Amino acid sequence: MLKQQLQQKLQQKLSPAQIQVIKMLEVPTLELEERIRQELEENPALEEGEEMDKENDESDDDYSLDDGGNNEDVNFEEYMADDDIPDYKLKANNSSKDDKHEEIPFSVGMTFHEYLIDQVALLYLNEKDRLLTEYVIGNVDDEGYLRRMPEAMVDDIVFQAGVQTTDEEMLRIIKLVQLLDPAGVGAINLQESLKLQLERKEPTLTVLLARRLINEYFDDFSKKHYEKILRSLDMDDEMLKKVLNEIIHLNPKPGNAWGGNILEKSMSTIVPDFILENDENNLTVHLNNSNIPELRVNTTYNEMFQDFAGNKQNQSREMKDAVMFVKQKIDSARWFIDAIKQRQNTLLTTMVCIVNFQKAFFIEGDDTYLKPMILKDIADITGYDISTISRVSNSKYIQTEFGVFPVKYFFSESMTNDSGEEVSTREIKQILTECVNNEDKQKPITDEALVAELKTKGYIIARRTIAKYREQLNIPVARMRKEV
Repeated sequence: MLKQQLQQKLQQKLSPAQIQVIKMLEVPTLELEERIRQELEENPALEEGEEMDKENDESDDDYSLDDGGNNEDVNFEEYMADDDIPDYKLKANNSSKDDKHEEIPFSVGMTFHEYLIDQVALLYLNEKDRLLTEYVIGNVDDEGYLRRMPEAMVDDIVFQAGVQTTDEEMLRIIKLVQLLDPAGVGAINLQESLKLQLERKEPTLTVLLARRLINEYFDDFSKKHYEKILRSLDMDDEMLKKVLNEIIHLNPKPGNAWGGNILEKSMSTIVPDFILENDENNLTVHLNNSNIPELRVNTTYNEMFQDFAGNKQNQSREMKDAVMFVKQKIDSARWFIDAIKQRQNTLLTTMVCIVNFQKAFFIEGDDTYLKPMILKDIADITGYDISTISRVSNSKYIQTEFGVFPVKYFFSESMTNDSGEEVSTREIKQILTECVNNEDKQKPITDEALVAELKTKGYIIARRTIAKYREQLNIPVARMRKEV
């Protein structure tokens, strides 16, 4: 049975401008520069330059496309005619056509996969083997490993390239790829990669023992069961040290040995979002806006819209559509400019608050001066929501005289020592790291021993908490830290 009824609801919805501001907060400086370039290309109403004084900004608020008649057509093109613009303003270069323009070539180098393909060209292969070899190389990841089974590649290459092959033929091609440089490339796992690298070394006694260890006792080696290896291979501690040293100097990720091209390297460069200056303990925070241009609404579009808004009575349907397009682009440009300004203001306000909160650290540069600080602390001071503080601190960096730090580095939980004083967990992690660094590597400190050590320093911490901090610091368990 159908039934009609009225119901009132109260919903909270974000406007497009608010969504744009939220997205702007999340992106770091490099992505913001790319976002601005993209917006400049897509929106003709947005341009670079300082914003002009706005006299009639509110005129468009009262403009309705439903007002007025459509008796006469308005010449829309006259506003965009190039004939009204002097020729010299249309040229960006006033040099002679006969001038020589010499550019310095920029070499981007060769990628890892291109390096492998180049080696294939030096081999004497028929057309089918060459296609199969290039296909296998295409399945090698950036670390140099072949993560796919031969059977799966046999099926895929039939559909992708129309090449019929067998599992045996594919295995033969994989063996061929494993002969390429760097040594260990094309292996399916770490054990095979180490084995391939050892096979290219001169067969000395140490290398032969290393090969046997990798082939027969790899699981014990990975778990550092050295006593079992000593008994099984019948060697002394000195020889085991030599064998382990031989294996340790192999490359666990052969693909990473290839430097790659300069563009790939530049992608990993960290560009700080904030710059901190220290003038005799007077700290000043600046936004890193060196490559972010000033933005404004295009004056031609603004004037065009104002002219049409003042002549609403004599517009055709087509002209109203054109005016709607102009209005949408102008509104989008203004929203974008306002979002950039609000982003910059929010970032600066939040970072200034963090610097003031952790002022002792930024003056001394010592982790022991870091105070316990969580997102809510900064949110309470700035008046922003916790989610806003999280977006500001995520993927952002600050440049100080002690180095470049991620903003999230300054947030840490607190705990109370035996004196009743609140200390940062980062201070405890630093003590934990020092204990591990100074331990006897032949008898590493267990988590229980670390609990006792920290207790002597006044920190009462449970063993599971020590294990959690150790994992956060990427410190393995005591057995995995043991050395011969």
